[in-house]
Amino acid sequence: MRRSKTSQITICALLISMALVLSYMERFIPLQMLIPLPGIKLGLANIVTVVALYFFGEKHAFTILVLRCFLGSVFGGGISGLAFSMTGGLLAMTTMSLVRRMGMFSVYGVSVLGSAAHNIGQILVAVFLMNSIYVAGYLPYLLGVSIFTGLATGGACAGVFRALHASGQVPEHKKNDA
Repeated sequence: MRRSKTSQITICALLISMALVLSYMERFIPLQMLIPLPGIKLGLANIVTVVALYFFGEKHAFTILVLRCFLGSVFGGGISGLAFSMTGGLLAMTTMSLVRRMGMFSVYGVSVLGSAAHNIGQILVAVFLMNSIYVAGYLPYLLGVSIFTGLATGGACAGVFRALHASGQVPEHKKNDA
């Protein structure tokens, strides 16, 4: 099923909006009460990114990611927030795209590796901005948490995939991917 350019733009705009809403709503989830590490988030907006990667391809997923990061910083993240989210997001998307192409991992594995890559990207930005290598000592804790957040995101994506398949909203050639 080939979509028109207008349809593609509309779908991308809706996905960007959904990702922004999820990112905003995530601020109200007190995850740090369970895991007392600064900056820990579930990465709910990544659900939209992974779904876009699987159903619309890398080009659209990268576009959605970049616009979400940029708009998120405009609406409340500031320039440092943009540096952290964009670097982490681009490293995560690149990792997820490569791993997905390899075909060795399910959506759970793709999501966990993307979560880990996102944390690595954010630590790289922190090391650069703070001009201190000692910030990297925080990385093992973030990587440990990324297993759980990546599994949660992957589980949410698997649920979306099942719902889309059950409703017949997925083109036949995409059904084997998810």
